[in-house]
Amino acid sequence: MPSVRDFILASGSPQRIALLRQLGIEPKKIQSADIDETPHKHETPSAYVKRMAKEKALAVAAQNKGEIVLGGDTIVVVGRHIIQKAHTPDEQEKVMQLLSGCANKVLSAVCVVDKNGKAAIKLSITRIIVKHLSNEEIKHYVASKEWEGCAGFKVEGMMEGYVRKMIGSYSGVVGLPLYETKCLLNGVGIK
Repeated sequence: MPSVRDFILASGSPQRIALLRQLGIEPKKIQSADIDETPHKHETPSAYVKRMAKEKALAVAAQNKGEIVLGGDTIVVVGRHIIQKAHTPDEQEKVMQLLSGCANKVLSAVCVVDKNGKAAIKLSITRIIVKHLSNEEIKHYVASKEWEGCAGFKVEGMMEGYVRKMIGSYSGVVGLPLYETKCLLNGVGIK
């Protein structure tokens, strides 16, 4: 059973909670951040995902003075284009057509705000090559609804059968790079 540690997770993501449990730890509190997630004009994907992780952690830290807060953000990028969350099956079909047969990157940033309000950030970049998807495979994946609530896809389901190669952090693709997370938490005394 995971041991509760003295930090707040600035996310209600079930995937992030499950990944922390893999490390044998659990936050003492879970509180989602309500921030504007609009990319800035000319902002690179890596700058964007780091800013999102930091802003989420700082927003929750501002409401919980003197507490350690862990925040994270994960995006899928094709070229310099950030894949946004699809809201309809038609939108997700277009996402799958874009991902089909090409390499994409999953950028996962994690931020820890210490008890004094100082933020530290780490970034994980994973390269993924998706097989060429037939129209039938795309329709089957979209009908599964696994993609709902995430940008791009959830690798921990049906999509994993379409990934030809992954170079980087599997946990980062799921939503929280565990190596980087553990380093940051260890840095503020959470073992």
